[in-house]
Amino acid sequence: MRIPILAVPAVCLCLVLVLLLPGLSHAQGTATKYPNRPITYILPVPPGGGPDLSSRVILKEVEKILGQPFIIVNKPGGSFAIGIGAITVAKPDGYTIGYAGHPGMFFAPFMDKVPYHPVKDLKQIVQFGLMNVSVVVKGDSPFKKFEDVIAYARLNPRKLTYGSAGVGTAGHVFMEQVAKKEGVQLTHIPFKGGIEAQTALLGGHILVSTGDINHALFEAGQIRLLLLISERRSTEYPDTPILKEFGYDFPTPWFLNVAGPKGMPDEIVKRLEDAFTLATKEPAFIKGMKDLRLMVVYRNSQELGDYVATNYEIFGRLLKGMGFAKH
Repeated sequence: MRIPILAVPAVCLCLVLVLLLPGLSHAQGTATKYPNRPITYILPVPPGGGPDLSSRVILKEVEKILGQPFIIVNKPGGSFAIGIGAITVAKPDGYTIGYAGHPGMFFAPFMDKVPYHPVKDLKQIVQFGLMNVSVVVKGDSPFKKFEDVIAYARLNPRKLTYGSAGVGTAGHVFMEQVAKKEGVQLTHIPFKGGIEAQTALLGGHILVSTGDINHALFEAGQIRLLLLISERRSTEYPDTPILKEFGYDFPTPWFLNVAGPKGMPDEIVKRLEDAFTLATKEPAFIKGMKDLRLMVVYRNSQELGDYVATNYEIFGRLLKGMGFAKH
């Protein structure tokens, strides 16, 4: 039988659609099957410590939800800039994500040259916790509360020595803001990290230390916790005051978060956001965070993205005003 000439285009179109259907089906299947292989998780910190250990706690739960393992890669250095930079240049397919903490988000971009923009080059996925940043003294220090530190500094210009994890870190910037507000003069001693600063404190080389809390030293009475540089009181240290109780208007975005490179498909971001959100409700995760003495604080993708953008602008103005910003 002869096929009418006018019918040929319709027949061809049908044949083309038939041939395309497997491809379309495959494309849709790929999107719905994410993830179908292991996911690389970049940590811009060395193994151990709050950010590393808390990330491992939540990733164990997310692995069960997504059905795929995480390959954890520690890339410390450059105030988190090396690790965060690796996240931003990764292929935006959801198979490389990681932790983008505050030093590399709000300090390094203004004080050094970094190969990324914290707001424009990252997609925030979720916040699952809050880091502890504190002001501590030796257990036998005459300073019983934070007001004692200020009183001593007021009577003894430049004799109040305090240590931090380095120039331009959260502890350093905060203490200099306190000095400015209170009209006192302090002497800053920068160290290579918070552990080194606390060692100097225990050795009697400095009077005050800032940074994360060594809970073992706290429980043993070797250090005294005077203040948490935090947005809210800690459930683990409920008797310790926070900034706003002293009238200090200082930003404290010390979040534990998950972020990926810009350009990630919305459906993949949503899949990850949902998985991490479910993980924050798991008893094993909640217990793990409690064991680490870290608070579970949640923000979804949109909330965290807005929070990061706001704090980026705030710290830009703050660091420039203090003369710390190089560009």
